[in-house]
Amino acid sequence: MEQADTRGSFSGKMGFIMAAAGSAVGLGNLWRFPYLAEQYGGGIFLLTYVVLVIIFGIMLMITELAIGRRTGKSCIDAFIEMSSKYKVIGWLAALVPIIIVPYYCVVGGWVTKYFVNYAFDSGVDLAVPGFFDDFKAASLPGIFDSPVTWFLIFAFLTVAVVVFGVEKGIEKISKILMPALFVLLIGLCVYMLTLDGFVDGVADYIVPDLGEFSMNTVLGALGQLFYSLSLAMGIMITYGSYMKKNVDIEKAALSISLTDMMVAFFCGFLIVPAIAVFSTQAISSGPGLMFETMPLVFDSMSGQGVIVGAAFFLLAMFAAWTSSISLTETVVSLFKDHLKWKRTLACLVAAVLIVGVGMLSCLGYGPLAGITILDKEFLDFFDFITNSVLMPIVAMATCFVVGHVVTTKFVEEEVEISSKFRSKKLYGVMIQWVCPVLIFIILVMGLLDGFGIYSI
Repeated sequence: MEQADTRGSFSGKMGFIMAAAGSAVGLGNLWRFPYLAEQYGGGIFLLTYVVLVIIFGIMLMITELAIGRRTGKSCIDAFIEMSSKYKVIGWLAALVPIIIVPYYCVVGGWVTKYFVNYAFDSGVDLAVPGFFDDFKAASLPGIFDSPVTWFLIFAFLTVAVVVFGVEKGIEKISKILMPALFVLLIGLCVYMLTLDGFVDGVADYIVPDLGEFSMNTVLGALGQLFYSLSLAMGIMITYGSYMKKNVDIEKAALSISLTDMMVAFFCGFLIVPAIAVFSTQAISSGPGLMFETMPLVFDSMSGQGVIVGAAFFLLAMFAAWTSSISLTETVVSLFKDHLKWKRTLACLVAAVLIVGVGMLSCLGYGPLAGITILDKEFLDFFDFITNSVLMPIVAMATCFVVGHVVTTKFVEEEVEISSKFRSKKLYGVMIQWVCPVLIFIILVMGLLDGFGIYSI
């Protein structure tokens, strides 16, 4: 494990990209992207998403990676070094993973439970109406039917990797999980193509219909991009601080974004046509898609559904694990950098934090269901406050500091240490003007949606 007075680093470009891509590839690719693609016109949503990733998402990722590598620090101390006047941005960014990782481990626990059921118990109960609601409400008998058990198991698996540090823990597991994730995903997609009727569903998913394009399509794609690429939560600043100076930041940002985009595409390719062909139930967002609709799909496949279900939830578990590892490492890095703690102590405190706060989300649909904030259960509130409020604010403030306080030279000089900054001219315009406007729109729409005033 890392010593108290040393800062870890990734061994090279491939290790960094695998770990950062693992952070970006998460449960949002599996349940949020397919739902939005179906809702906003399939192919036209895909096209809009690709364009926005290239001109918007990559620019923000370059910014965060460059900030991290130039300062060599996690988000709080990175912003203090950039401009102490705006250190509050670093604190807000730090708050995001602290809030997200506990409830993310809760959902990761749900995924692990479903994988184990399919792998060892044929998943016989999972398609029964009401099973998921009873499970997350902690109303089922038996220790292995309790969401608390699986939450604790998943949290332990996450912290166990982080405690070994950057290269021996995060990089090592990412080099295993990411290729395995791709093999599972491509294998499932190839298998589904052999099923009757599936190809017809694929055509509806990928063929653009310009008549379906609207402002809501753009807003939906923007929201997904923001959610999916691990931006504005301190992760890419932290991972950037572990990046070696000879790594091409611009190419790395492109590789990470394209990897995440490719996984999202194939998740939609797998899920949307499958639901159209095998399920009479309407596609739903959030947990309902993965834990209620997909088991019905697998149940309709007869004996083959058990194998496909086990592979699907193993894929989901890998995606959840890599993302929860990056979130936890960001929290641990904050403790190490700002409070000068040893990694072991930082991991211990992070574990206590995850369990303590995560229990609110874990029990929020059961014993604590009577306690709500803004009419939302704990998990839903934590998701709203981070994704719809804090992350847009942090991203908008980051653009302001980089674009108008330290100026874009702060990022441009760091990028040019290892390579020519090929999109330099575009970068300046995007960070100073275009990105802040788009992020402000996301913030306003997220708030309107959260308070039930308007939904895209």
